[in-house]
Amino acid sequence: MTDRDRAVLSGLPGIRSGLEDVYRDLHRHPELGLREHRTAKKVSDALRDLGHEVTDGIGGTGVTGVLANGDGPTVLARADMDALPVRERTGLPYASTATLTGPDGTEQPVMHACGHDVHVTALLGCARLLAGARDAWRGTFVALFQPSEENGDGARAMIDDGLTTRVPRPDVALAQHVLPYPAGYVGTRPGPFLSAADSLRVTVHGRGAHGSMPQAAVDPVVLAAMIVVRLQTVVSRELAATTPAVVTVGSVHAGSGPNVIPDSAVVELNVRTYDTATRTQVLQAIERIVRAECEASGAPAAPDFERTAAFPPTVNDEEATRRVAEAFAAHFGDDAHTIDLQTASEDMSEIPAAFGAPFTYWGIGGIDPGLYAEAVRKGTVARDVPVNHSPAFAPVVQPTLDTGVSALTVAALAWLGG
Repeated sequence: MTDRDRAVLSGLPGIRSGLEDVYRDLHRHPELGLREHRTAKKVSDALRDLGHEVTDGIGGTGVTGVLANGDGPTVLARADMDALPVRERTGLPYASTATLTGPDGTEQPVMHACGHDVHVTALLGCARLLAGARDAWRGTFVALFQPSEENGDGARAMIDDGLTTRVPRPDVALAQHVLPYPAGYVGTRPGPFLSAADSLRVTVHGRGAHGSMPQAAVDPVVLAAMIVVRLQTVVSRELAATTPAVVTVGSVHAGSGPNVIPDSAVVELNVRTYDTATRTQVLQAIERIVRAECEASGAPAAPDFERTAAFPPTVNDEEATRRVAEAFAAHFGDDAHTIDLQTASEDMSEIPAAFGAPFTYWGIGGIDPGLYAEAVRKGTVARDVPVNHSPAFAPVVQPTLDTGVSALTVAALAWLGG
């Protein structure tokens, strides 16, 4: 560890308990995308208390805090704030029981099932450490708290609301995500890290009829079933075995009763890829298969395609990642790793792209190390280790928070020279 890192991180024990309280409070009070009003207020209040120049309400609920500390580079660190419509089943004393009214007017359970409460707490901790040790570094630190990552529209909302004119242009942008690895783990990866994601809603049209008279119908249920089966061949038969991609059909809706052949069926699917060429090839294959199956079934109308969500791939800058990886190796030692490709997706990269700045994005572990080691020993990691978006996903408080705060701080100090 450098003297600079040591000087700044020496403040961590003094703020640890307060950060743990912040984390539990955020976990207990989750908010969905673009409704993060309570979270945003807690963030902006905390940043003002630390002496940051705060701008809130960017893109709805986004918050930035700028801490200028003399001449030097500008580092932007980003955390996402939103939760998910998931009913928590962790059994924790600070588990969420929150509900919110959904777009259809029904009450939805809400949970921080993806660890964004960890991200917010870690960035607040980093901001607090830097503010408390200004003699140890020089430059400008920008803390950015983004809404609505889960919907894929939060980064764009902040950009469209003038983000690039409201904070200084960063020399580098940093971000991290808690993942189902043992707590204390940190993992960097140059180049492609998180996948691009495309969600599609496909409507296929048939001709309805009585269930006893299928000869009078063009059955969209059978048509949808054939599409689902055929889509399984896109990755297994059209891509090289060394090209990673995922095509998942997550929803099929058709009909209203057992004895009525409906007029249409809706198939919703999700695609994960890591580069533009593969993304294009897979999306074109899906459309080709759907159209061909409709033609083969004699569908009376062409299918309708709607892209309901799109996330860019997260491709880390090689030089920025090298610098952070070296800093992590010096600070975390054997707990610093090269992380595997992840099939999760993010919109964070849109922010540095808007500034024309390089970025690096890494992962930290959040699973109890003993539980993880036992699952590895038994070969049951996939079954026994809760993953992001699971109702059982809840990072252990420590050492997850210490790792998240330290990782952001050490990475920022790799640029903010003394």
